[in-house]
Amino acid sequence: MTVSRRGVLGLAGAIGSAGALGAAGPPGSAGAGRAGETSRAAAGGAGGATGAAGAAGRVRTGFERLAADGYAALAGQKVGVVTNPTGITADARHLVDVLHADERVDLVAVFGPEHGFRGTAQAGGSEGASRDPATGLAVYDTYDKSGQKLADVFTAAGIDTVVFDVQDVGARFYTYIWTLYDCMRAAALAGKTVVVLDRPNPVGGRRAAGPVLERPYASFVGREPIALAHGMTVAELARLFNGEFLTDRPVGLRTVAMSGWRRESFFGETGLPWVPPSPNVPTPDTALAYAGTCLFEGTNLSEGRGTTTPFEVVGAEGIDRRWAEAANALGLPGVWFREAYFTPTFSKHVGKVCGGVRLIVHDRAAFDPVRAGIGLLVTARRVWSGFGWRADHWIDRLTGSDRVRTLVDAGADVDEVAGDWAAGLARFAAVREEYLLYP
Repeated sequence: MTVSRRGVLGLAGAIGSAGALGAAGPPGSAGAGRAGETSRAAAGGAGGATGAAGAAGRVRTGFERLAADGYAALAGQKVGVVTNPTGITADARHLVDVLHADERVDLVAVFGPEHGFRGTAQAGGSEGASRDPATGLAVYDTYDKSGQKLADVFTAAGIDTVVFDVQDVGARFYTYIWTLYDCMRAAALAGKTVVVLDRPNPVGGRRAAGPVLERPYASFVGREPIALAHGMTVAELARLFNGEFLTDRPVGLRTVAMSGWRRESFFGETGLPWVPPSPNVPTPDTALAYAGTCLFEGTNLSEGRGTTTPFEVVGAEGIDRRWAEAANALGLPGVWFREAYFTPTFSKHVGKVCGGVRLIVHDRAAFDPVRAGIGLLVTARRVWSGFGWRADHWIDRLTGSDRVRTLVDAGADVDEVAGDWAAGLARFAAVREEYLLYP
């Protein structure tokens, strides 16, 4: 079979050995340890080796390494890709276009998550089924589908393997990781395999932070007990899902690790182009704040949707400078809170002048977005008489239990709220360690 010129991708120096791909199958199968399918050594981790990407000064994504290996992991399979606008190459081409043009890959379907394959839908929406005008491929909608319903979609698409390549932002309530989870479960039901192409956690992966979900509060913004800021990549999460939560029916899983990425790296250090993973996460700075300020979705304050800096500003009508003063008085590391005013063009308080705060992160390594979010909740309740939770207690879904809400209502300070989740976070951190791929 002829190899297309475009399929080569010009990946000079990319690492594409068989070791980079790992062994297919669930944890415990031949060639796979309990932690999953790709070792830290294969990811350029063990012994400090970073491979060619480290020498080139740029992270190489899972897709790049898959391509450099000649797409061997997809050979002889009918492939469907779960992706969105973030599924791009280092030179900003979309992987669906690249795969479709390469005769080594039999790409037959595309699956869109929340916001859609082309990313045009707002939060809580999708683009529905369609046909991609560029490639002619059928595009299926995965949003709000799970279990047998999603398994039936995979069967109808005529695929053998589900490839997942979507940029995450590192927060439990960002739904792409649960699309991955749902696809893994559905693929197991349908007898399909899953290949996860890794991308950086844009806010780094040094540690996990925040409360761990309690199962009675599970939803699409948190299916399983992981920390609010999980500090993992999507490939690491896939390994954890398979090893801890899908043990009744683990999926045949293969993860393709990055090279050149380290846990302390923020997105701006990767050398990769940034594509907004959803309409209200326009920049890596937005992603940095998101795990904390998205908690305001559970309140009657605006989380900055409808402004040019969503999740970096929060506020409501009637709030004044006292909130920023109270937040700064907490002395939270790595962040300053500046008095701010804004008028949302959609979502909460649309067309109304809101007073509030703008987060200015001056030390990313010291900044803890979850503690910052809790600090803002605590001080907003103290200084603004109009503060209220959403009537449906959505905050409980976001935080993973009713504990944050009840503690804040009881007048607890930031340390008391954080202390309440410390034991659960420590247990999660110990489990998480077994599934990490990078130094």
